[in-house]
Formats: sequence, structure tokens, C-alpha cells
Amino acid sequence: MPDMPTPCLTAFEFQRRLLDWFDQYGRHDLPWQSPRSAYRVWVSEIMLQQTQVATVIPYFERFMARFPTLEALAHADQDEVLHLWTGLGYYARARNLHKAAQTALDEHGGELPTQSVEALTALPGIGRSTAGAIIAQSTGARAAILDGNVKRSMTRLHAISGWPGKPVIENKLWALAEYFTPDERLADYTQAIMDFGATLCTRARPDCVICPFNDVCAAYEEGAPQRYPESKPKKALPTRETLMLVLRDGAGRVWLEQRPPSGLWGGLWSLPQFDDRAALGDWLQDGVDSAVIEPALPGFTHTFSHFRLAITPQPVRCEGLSGVREKGIWFDPADPPTLGLAAPVKSLLAQLAPFSLDPTPGP
Repeated sequence: MPDMPTPCLTAFEFQRRLLDWFDQYGRHDLPWQSPRSAYRVWVSEIMLQQTQVATVIPYFERFMARFPTLEALAHADQDEVLHLWTGLGYYARARNLHKAAQTALDEHGGELPTQSVEALTALPGIGRSTAGAIIAQSTGARAAILDGNVKRSMTRLHAISGWPGKPVIENKLWALAEYFTPDERLADYTQAIMDFGATLCTRARPDCVICPFNDVCAAYEEGAPQRYPESKPKKALPTRETLMLVLRDGAGRVWLEQRPPSGLWGGLWSLPQFDDRAALGDWLQDGVDSAVIEPALPGFTHTFSHFRLAITPQPVRCEGLSGVREKGIWFDPADPPTLGLAAPVKSLLAQLAPFSLDPTPGP
């Protein structure tokens, strides 16, 4: 193993302790565990990136009800996929999931290529750890994972300093993950190592007293488990400003436009955005009939991973739009269509009328 720290235990003893703990305390009734098909595991793993299990479960169940197979997902409209993803955030995950399903249908006969990590990672949105989780849990073949829970556990057990996102640190953690991964009970082991970090070796309050590894954990011996893993060096987030046009016609409908396929809120439907009031004024003069600008609504900030967006909603009443507008629709709050909506837009639309925008299929 290249550049691997001295393991806290032999691989066999680590596996024995972890699986004994999992058999008693692990999660055995998650919806993607029965049946544990490659497709279901894949969808759950993508949803679980950056998102807690409790949040994911209802989204997963709705997603499976609508797209029970990879083929059903591949044939779906992107708008419907994004609609069912609304509220989970990180929408590139949904776009990549959709693209990967289409690729698997076209190139792999409608099945995920679980024969190797390399074949899976060739699909959009599937990294090495996700590929390992899909293979281990759906086929039982040996494949290691290194998600955030595993990184946290390994850095604490071995007191590995440095941000785990640095290649030199990540390589050490991958070496440990490969070393500890067993040849048997792969589905259980993979779920166990994730459950261990998610429910016991937690970020804020690890329950070290009942941990099955507290006698060998270097961070616990130091008395500072929360020191690990070290955080990514922080940079001050820049703030951008935008005006969001809330344009309503005489029927109370709201004008929405679809975002470009990539970039901010790629492929989602949003209120038109402008850098300044001059740009907004030019847009209103170009084919907006009888525009009446109303007082601006209270501004708010939406935070992304790399910047903050200061949003000022600007209501405008009109009689309608003349001319051709590309990629736009009139959104009727009384009968909302199935669309993927950017989170701030969803929030603003929900304030306009007493209706629900939850991505739940109707009766």
C-alpha cells in the first residue's frame, strides 16, 4: 500500500469489531436496502452526497415511485427529474444522474456496468467512492469506499492531520480504506463503515465512550477527536447581487424562464434575473404590455459553496407579453406544472398563493 499510515488494527480485527457493532446498532431497514439493486443503490448514493439520510428517504421513495427502473429514468424529461429533485440542492447531481441513465441505456443495455470501478466512473457523476459503494452493495464484489463518513473516521482513528481533500492526505485515506475492506460481507461492511461515521463517529459529538475502537483511536487518546478531520482552509465568500423579476399578468400567472443547461441552477426554471435596474428596465420595455413596477419585496441572501447571492425580488404587474420569448412559460400558481425550480424561486412562488410546491405526485 503506497504511503499508508500504520493501521490501528489488523484488517481482520477491524472488520470483526465493525461488523459486530453493525449487526447490533447499524441501519438495516433503509429503503434502498430492499431490494438492493445496482440502480437503487446508485440513486441513493447520489442523493446522499451532501445530504442527510433522513432528508433523502422521502425523496428516494418518490423518485423510485416515478422512476422504478433505469430505463424509466433514461426516458424521462429532464424537467420532471429536476422537479422530483427540487429541495435536495446540488442540481448537477440530478442532471448527471439523468445523463448517466441515458448513457447506460444506450451503451450498456439498460444496466449499470458494475463489472469494475473504472466502468462505472466513466458515467457522468459517479466518482471512485460512489462506484465502490454501488459494486459492493449490489454485487457483493470487493470494492472500497471513501465518503465523508469514512474520511472522518479514518482521520480520527489514526490522527491524520491535514485537510482530507488534499491529494497527499486523500491517498493515505484510500490506502487505509483499501486495507480494511474485507473479501466477504461487502454489502454489510460498506453500510457499516458509513453508518459508523454517520451515527457514532459524528462530526460534532462523537460518542467515543461506546465506540468499539476507543482503545486504539489515536484522536481519542489525544483527547481531541473533534480536531479531526481538519477543515478546508477558508476563503471569504464573495457576494453577488441580482434583481429577480416577479412578473405577473392579469390572471396572476408568473413568468419563468429556463436556465442554461450548465452553470448556476442549470436546467432549472427561474425568475428572470438582472444585474441592475437599467437592464431590468430595458427588458420591461421590450414587449411587456402595460408594465406597472411595484415596491420591491424584502431582499434575502442565498449561499452557494463558492459565493453568496444577494437577491432583491422586484414585483411587476402587466397585461401580457408580446413577441416571442425563448424558453419561457407563464406559471399558474393555481395549477402548477411539473418543473424543476431553483430553491429561492420555489420559496418566492410559494409566497404568492396558498399552494404546495412539494415534488409529490398528485392523486
